[in-house]
This record gives sequence, C-alpha cells and structure tokens, in this order.
Amino acid sequence: MTELHPDLRDNVRMLGELLGHSILRFPGQQCYDRIEEIRAAAKADRKQESGSGQRLVTLLRQLDDDELLPVTRAFNQFLNLANLAEQYHGIRRKQGHPSDLVVESLSEVFDRLQSGGVDADELHRRVADLRIEFVLTAHPTEVARRTLILKYDDMSECLAQLDHEDLLPAERDEIVERLARLITEAWHTDEIRQQRPTAVDEAKWGFAVIENSLWHALPHFLRNLDASLEGATGKGLPLQASPIRIASWMGGDRDGNPNVTHEVSREVFMVGRYRAADLYLSDLRALRNELSMWQASDELKAVVDGAPEPYRVVLDELRVRMRRTREWAFARAHGRVADDEGILFKKEDLTAPLELCYRSLVDCGLKTIADGPLLDMIRRAHTFGLSLIRLDIRQEADRHTEAVAEMVDYLGLGDYQSWPEEERQAFLLRELEGRRPLVPRHWEPSESVREVLATCEVVAQQTPEALGSYVISMASQPSDVLSVILLLREAGMTFPMRVVPLFETLDDLRGAPKSMEALFEVDWYRHYCDGRQEVMIGYSDSSKDAGQLMAAWAQYRAQEQLTELAGKYGVHLTLFHGRGGTVGRGGGPANRAILSQPPGSVNGSFRITEQGEMIRFKFGLPRLAVQSLTLYTTAVVEATLAPPPAPKDSWREMMDWLTEKSLKSYRDVVREHPDFVPYFRQVTPETALGKLALGSRPARRKPTGGVESLRAIPWIFAWTQMRMMLPAWLGSDEALEAAAREDRLPELREMMAGWPFFRTYVDMLEMVLAKSDLRIASYYEQVLVDDEKLRVLGASLRERLRNCIARLLELKEQQTLLEAEPVFAQSMKVRNPYTDPLHYLQAELLRRDREGEGKGEVPDVVERALKVTMAGIAAGMRNTG
Repeated sequence: MTELHPDLRDNVRMLGELLGHSILRFPGQQCYDRIEEIRAAAKADRKQESGSGQRLVTLLRQLDDDELLPVTRAFNQFLNLANLAEQYHGIRRKQGHPSDLVVESLSEVFDRLQSGGVDADELHRRVADLRIEFVLTAHPTEVARRTLILKYDDMSECLAQLDHEDLLPAERDEIVERLARLITEAWHTDEIRQQRPTAVDEAKWGFAVIENSLWHALPHFLRNLDASLEGATGKGLPLQASPIRIASWMGGDRDGNPNVTHEVSREVFMVGRYRAADLYLSDLRALRNELSMWQASDELKAVVDGAPEPYRVVLDELRVRMRRTREWAFARAHGRVADDEGILFKKEDLTAPLELCYRSLVDCGLKTIADGPLLDMIRRAHTFGLSLIRLDIRQEADRHTEAVAEMVDYLGLGDYQSWPEEERQAFLLRELEGRRPLVPRHWEPSESVREVLATCEVVAQQTPEALGSYVISMASQPSDVLSVILLLREAGMTFPMRVVPLFETLDDLRGAPKSMEALFEVDWYRHYCDGRQEVMIGYSDSSKDAGQLMAAWAQYRAQEQLTELAGKYGVHLTLFHGRGGTVGRGGGPANRAILSQPPGSVNGSFRITEQGEMIRFKFGLPRLAVQSLTLYTTAVVEATLAPPPAPKDSWREMMDWLTEKSLKSYRDVVREHPDFVPYFRQVTPETALGKLALGSRPARRKPTGGVESLRAIPWIFAWTQMRMMLPAWLGSDEALEAAAREDRLPELREMMAGWPFFRTYVDMLEMVLAKSDLRIASYYEQVLVDDEKLRVLGASLRERLRNCIARLLELKEQQTLLEAEPVFAQSMKVRNPYTDPLHYLQAELLRRDREGEGKGEVPDVVERALKVTMAGIAAGMRNTG
C-alpha cells in the first residue's frame, strides 16, 4: 500500500506532537498517558492483534466522567489537524509524489482539446461565454466552528512558511512557536457551538468565505485563464467576461426553514452590499496609489476637466460614492432609514469609471499598468457586483399556490386550489398578459401568505445582479412557475428574474420533461425567459426516496430528456445540480461528475450547490480555491467541447434492469419493513443530532413523522456516524447480486470501460464501501439495540453490506477496495486509530444519554462528550451530509 507523502507524514506527526504538548500542560500527564494507551490499543485492534479489541473497549469503559471530555476532544482535535495537513498538502509547492493529486492545468486541457480537433475560434468563444455558478448553501453540515476554522487557516499559513527552504533556525523556531500557540488556543476553545446560528449568521459566514479566500483567488484564477486562452487561441479573456459567479442560499432558502423570513432576506441583501463596499474601498485605496500617471485619453480628459492626475480624480469620486454606499447599506442592514443620494446602486455605477480608466491607459500605451490591480478590480466588479453575492430565493410550490388561491377567493373568482392545471394556467396567463393589478388594495391575507408577498416585495426592490434564481421546490406543473412570476410582478418586479423548478423525488424527475414541455408550449413564457431556462436537479431527496443507484439513473435520464427538449424549442438550458457533499447526496470528485453528465447537457453553463464542510474543503484557502476553480472550469469546457458518447441501447436496458431491482430492494427495506424505522432510531445517533447546533434549519420538514419527513442531511449523517453508510449502497447490493447470478458482470465491465457515468457510479460506490465498517456497525447494535427482532434486521443489513463489497470486488476484479486509490486508502488507514475510539465512545455515550433522558436528566459531561464524538467522526470521515 502506498505510504503518505513524507512531507505530509512529517506535518501530521508535528501537529500531533504539538497537540500532545498542549494536553501534557492541561489536563496533564495522567490524561496524556490514558489517551496514548487508548491510541495504542486502537492501532493494535486495527492490526487484529489477539485480544486487542476487548482491550480497547475495556479502556474506554473504564474512563471516569472527568476523563470523557478530554479524551474525546483529543481524538477530535487530532482528526481536524490531520485534515488541515492533508488540505494544505494538496496546494503545497513541493510535492513530487507520484500519487499526489495534481489538477490538470488550463493550458494542458486547451492543448488536448485542440489536438482533438477543436477549432481555436470555437474554443475562445466557448471560454469567453462560459457561465459557472457556485451556490453556497445553508445546509447544516459544517460541524467545525468558524472560530476554529480561522485558527486552522492560520495554522495552514504556518505550514506554508515552514516549507521555505531558506529559513534561519531562529525563524523556523518562531514559526513553530506560533503554530504551537495556535494549537493550544484550539485545544482550549470549545469546538461545539452552544447556540444555533441564525440565518443571518449563516449568510455572514458565506460572505466571510468570499472575503477571506475567493476575493483573492478569483483575480489570480482569471489571470491564469486569460493567459492560457491567449496561449491557445491568440486572444485573451474579454474585459467584461465573468465565467465564474457566486450565489448563495444563505438567507434566501426558506424551504422548510421558518427562521428565514423576508426581513432576514432584506438584511442579508444589505449586509452583502456593506461587505462589498468595504472590500472595494480597500481596493480603491490601493489602486489610487498605483494610478499616479498623467497621460490620459481625450475621453478621460473630458471627464476630469484637465486635472493633472486624472485617474486619481476618477478614483476619488468613486471612493466618495463607495463610502456613501457603505454607510447607506450599514444603516439599512440595521433597520434604519438611510439617504440613498449619490450611492452606487447598479453594477455599471462601479464598472464604468474603472473601464474608462482602463481604456485610457491602453490608448496611451500603458497596457502593462492597465493589466495590473486595475484589471483585477474590474474583474472582481463583474464577478461579485455591488452585492458581493447573488442571493437565491427558494420556496415550496404549495406556498405560492396558497397565495394565489387566497387572492382568487377574496376577489370572488372561485376555488383556485380545486381548479385543474389547464384552468390555473389559463387564469395565470390572462393576468400576466394584462395590466391591471391583481392584489386587492385593502386585502388582509393570512400570515403565511403575507410572508410570501413580503418576500416578493423584497426581491422586487433589488437590482438584477443582486439576484440569483427563484427556486421552486416540489415543482411539478407549469402553474408552479407562472404563479411565482405573477406574484413577483404584483410586487413591482420590472425585469424577468430566473424562475427555476426543482425536481427532487423519483416521480418528479420522471415527470420533469413533460412538465417543462408544457411550459415551453406557452408562447408568453418563451418570450419571458428569452431563450434561456434553468432547471434544478435534486440529488439528495431523490436518493433518499429511491436509493442511490435508481436516483443516479433517473437524474441522468431527466437531464438527457430535458437537454433534447430544450434543443427542440431553441432554448439554452442550464442544469442546476443540487449535489451534496456525500455520495449518498450526489457528492464525489467534481471533475469526474461533470465529465460523466449526458452529452450536450453541459453546454457552456453549469450551476452547482456547495455546502457546509465542502465549501471549506474546496474554497477555504485562496490557493485551494484557485485549484477548485481550475478543476471545475476545465471539466465544464471539456464536457462542452468534447462530451462523452451517448450510451449504447444495451447499456440503457441494463441500467433499467439494474435499477428496477435496486429500487424494489431499497424501498422494501426503508418503506415497507416494519422494523426498519425503530432500528434506524435505535442504532444510529439520529435522535441526538439535534443537540449539535449546526444550522438555522430544523432537521425535519415536520416536527413529527418518520424517515420520509427527515431531511436528507441528517439521514446521511446518522448512518455515516456508525459506519453503516446504508443510503449509498442499499439496493445496489441486490442489483449487483442479480447481475452476478445471471452472469452479466462482463457486460457491466464493458459499461465501466466505455461509459463515464457508470464508471463514476461504481467508483463512488467503492469509495463509500471503503468508509463502511462492519465491526463498528455491529458494536453500535450490541450496545444500543435490545430487541431481538431489530437485531435480526441489523444482521441481515450487515450481511448485505458484506455481500455488496464482495460483488463490487468481483466486478472490478480486485482483491481489496481502493486498489486504484492508494493515497486515499492510506489516509483512511491513518485515521482509523483515531476515529475508532470515538465510535466506541459514542455508542456508550448514546446509551448513557438515552438512559439519562428516560430518568429526566442527562449529565452535562455526557452530552458534551457525545457532541464532540459526532464532530470528531465527521472530521474523520471528511463528510457530514
């Protein structure tokens, strides 16, 4: 097995030793010795030395109450430090290890595409028109507190400084001392949030990701893209191009979250404008120092009236307006009336003066100066605008139907809820084509409807560049889209906002093409969308509804059919991928996922959600963000210009055959087995997840209800914590078993070799199976489940997991999992001795927690330690939900 890179191993060891020094200082030698004893027992247990498993369990059961918290915290902290070392290693300058991840450069991909026959003009046109949008979501999967994340970022900077080979001994000692201090600070900081963040807190965290990382990464990435494009085609990136865009659901996603109100969204819009103005003011101060030249074009001279330093005059005026904008936005964010005289409101208010300066410098032969910080600021302005982030609004379709129905009822026009779809459409179109206001002047709607209308009013007050998409969850009919457009117009919207149906469940995905065709048949709507349409594909809920294999195939088919449909109506389709971090929620390596999409579905535009811990893993550091932006861009360009071939008809038939078996197998357990829900509740920490104050959104759509009411994230989180990983493989096991039984594995191998979609699916299944652990899952059951009937179900599920692993190895003709991913396999191996004690402790703490709740009191130390085990296991798995 491939070992970790020596430099990575050295960093992990150094961070672990510094953590050990902190533990030795407090709580002291006795606690340190106990932790080391547990770690040694866990290592021996993984090597399956005689009696080691019992020794580890015995040591953990012997822990006194006052030892529980420091022991769990020690293993949690080590896993976070290991993550930090791995994350930094991915972007360090000196790698030189054959198995290290290397992101293919933009130039390499462009050269490969041109070698494959892509014309230079076509390559330039496609890259210049590229639209890749990352949507930061408020999904509560980031376990680590922001306080600690900032310390980890500082630790990464220390590791980068230590990589300099010309350090003097005193300089090196100073950096290590800083690193030791940061680790001690982290050790003495509570890693668990005591209070659930508000929706505005979540939005501020999203703004911080831009401020601390993407603000710096974006100009660097665009310089690389510009140079690579010019090298490949002879022409660089147009000045106003914005191939990367950033949107957010934080403060806009009200689906099932009563804490996101119109007032929250209004505040988030204003906080974004305030943060943007603050960042631009820093840029303008620096830019003023740069642009001290006197040469200017006639165009610029006419504006500044012959001033001796013309660029500074323009920038000074811009600074004055930007300061006013910041003051105005700050006051509005705090609910105060503010004077908007002279503020910057539209993006052009910012870009026009900057582009005037750019043109002048170029005209005067000073392009070298123009292409410095001024160009960076222009590109930031086109990407981030004056709002910093584009806010999406997400709401359930039923809420809009309810609002229209109340209006119709008040006006005495009938019972809208009972109307068939055709009648609803006809009514909505009559109103949209007419000019009269529909909302009655003195009407008093219900509280629920009032909130929907107030949200529309807040949206209508924004500029187009401040808005992302209006996403309708549980959309199924054209009237779901038309009703939103009508409500926005009634609220005073003067431009066409993107209105995006989200197809989530299996039935929704299957019905998506028919629903969108009915919408495209409406002449008024085609005129409204002006030849562009966005459709969101839901990964999480479809996987929870139908199992991972069936969901993946339904998503693929829906995208194929929607792409064909858009072509038929001459509409440019952008697919919005609602992917989560885990395989069970559509996660996995981004470039492989993009390159395995149906041919033609990635047509120069791509939109994708990024959530929780994945935002930090991909964009948490500027160099990491540049790497991620490069990876996504190369994949989208390649999928656009050199898409994979369509699958053979025989492969489609095979997928239909496999998914028919997987769907029945999955639903027979999750929906039909009478013991499944009780088993799930007892063997996983699902009922305790609410103790972690992860986000502003409730874990359930409804306060009561079974698995169907549980959100996809806690559903995945619960199974990941006890290493069963059930949502990602259940159903696939019986499909693979049937293929083996009927001697169809050679056909599956052919599909793996020739079809990126199927190959990616199999590889993701292998990865998640490698994270599963039968012994640990069995231990949770042993400690937490008393009912013999439930234990019978558990034994059958573990046997199915064992068979799934065996069949996958047979399919891939391997002896062990992850043979082609030795670095990832070694990373898991290194983590296991640190995650194992947390798993065994969690099972025991869950037992104590449930006993305490039964008696009406849970010891504080038990609850705190339980929360830390959840955070630590999430860190060890590198996934929450």
